[in-house]
Amino acid sequence: MVDVGKWPMFTLLSAQEIASIRKACVFGTSANEAIYITDNDEVFVFGLNCNNCLGTGDNQSTIVPKKLEALCGKKISSLSYGSGPHVVLCTEDGEVYAWGHNGYSQLGNGTTNQGITPVQVCTNLLIKKVVEVACGSHHSMALSFDGDLYAWGYNNCGQVGSGSTANQPTPRRVSNCLQGKMVVGIACGQTSSMAVVNNGEVYGWGYNGNGQLGLGNNGNQLTPCRVAALHGVCILQIACGYAHTLALTDEGLLYAWGANTYGQLGTGNKSNQLSPVQIMMEKERVVEIAACHSAHTSAAKTQSGQVYMWGQCRGQSVILPHLTHFACTDDVFACFATPAVMWRLLSVEHEDFLTVAESLKKEFDSPETSDLKFRVDGKYIHVHKAVLKIRCEHFRTMFQSYWNEDMKEVIEIDQFSYPVYRAFLEYLYTDSVDLPPEDAIGLLDLATSYCENRLKKLCQHIIKRGITVENAFSLLSAAVRYDAEDLEEFCFKFCVNHLTEVTQTTAFWQMDGPLLKEFIAKASKCGAFKN
Repeated sequence: MVDVGKWPMFTLLSAQEIASIRKACVFGTSANEAIYITDNDEVFVFGLNCNNCLGTGDNQSTIVPKKLEALCGKKISSLSYGSGPHVVLCTEDGEVYAWGHNGYSQLGNGTTNQGITPVQVCTNLLIKKVVEVACGSHHSMALSFDGDLYAWGYNNCGQVGSGSTANQPTPRRVSNCLQGKMVVGIACGQTSSMAVVNNGEVYGWGYNGNGQLGLGNNGNQLTPCRVAALHGVCILQIACGYAHTLALTDEGLLYAWGANTYGQLGTGNKSNQLSPVQIMMEKERVVEIAACHSAHTSAAKTQSGQVYMWGQCRGQSVILPHLTHFACTDDVFACFATPAVMWRLLSVEHEDFLTVAESLKKEFDSPETSDLKFRVDGKYIHVHKAVLKIRCEHFRTMFQSYWNEDMKEVIEIDQFSYPVYRAFLEYLYTDSVDLPPEDAIGLLDLATSYCENRLKKLCQHIIKRGITVENAFSLLSAAVRYDAEDLEEFCFKFCVNHLTEVTQTTAFWQMDGPLLKEFIAKASKCGAFKN
């Protein structure tokens, strides 16, 4: 279950109130305003109420939640907020409501009067079913079910996409290069806008001083312009930070561009990027990306549920994606973003809900649902033939050749140890490996035998990360034995760099004779045995 208690605002609520929450959003310049929807579809707000952003009809702050009667029962589906702040949301029926700061007509009602209560945005949207909204600092966008995009509000840099820099008081359809195209995803930076269309193309417009539009230059764009550097890849999701952009492809690849003052691009440096660059290339498939226009923080979640963060994290500049212990990207923003706002309308899941990945992980080694057992070192491991066939070519071939699918079988394994074989089977269910480097050697052997190249790389990564003076020569021997050239070179360099210490270990003198001679010869060529 997502823990809204990670946001300090929600510590004001009772346990009963928190248990009733089904959707929530924390926003504001200091993360000091919040809105939440209960399980019976009542809407409550509390906090500072800067610029009437709570929509309560007055300008009073409140630490006691107040009900927004106008929105109760509306079934809110998407919500976003600006820097004023102003708030824009849409309902499951496709209606759009807005309130709060309106100095630049970002509420879309044709005026610049403050919005003290939620009011439906009508111009050009009454006949449309809106499915998603997004806000920049002082502009707003709405995406309809049929793929039309509308924008309004502050337009000093062209972020409304109208072709001019005049503010737009009411929703106006964004056309030009988007004419005839079906938009499926939208995001806003502070003063920039991005859109993804149904063929995976990405378009950007507005402020581009940091390269956040990804066009290869830093000139502002008054109308949508295609990100040509992403030609050949299909983008599924786009996310905008204050002045940087993230994009996720249908193959789980992650691209980043724009401002990088805090390392928010995850490139390992702080240089801005005018065009998309791929990051997290050594990591597994990415399934979700997260950024927010009011922060310089980035986050991503991988297929196995690992969550990474980078950028401005509690004042620190994290220039490479850092693996966290969080279960979701939302927790990154709760604990490390400045301000600690939510990057989306958070849906709070019931405790009994499990994703497909979580369900698979739960059923590994489950006697109740398994239809196959492996016996290793006298111990049983319970698995499912279908999962093994789907995930591993070795088993697919084995079952097709030798096994009757209707029979419950016990397969004896004697060439690998129990920890190694269990780790391998668990990997097929979870896409992850948790082994000490010494056991990873055996798993590397298995991965080589079963032609599991990705697992082989994971094992090499574990071994590299866990190498020490005591185990360096054992790991080097394993790398040679299993023909892992990159790992062999890594272990060799480690041994040379720590030659005095490693030559005093038992493993060094127990090394296979020919391998020891080869190591000494190679190390001598590098000048390691000068004395």
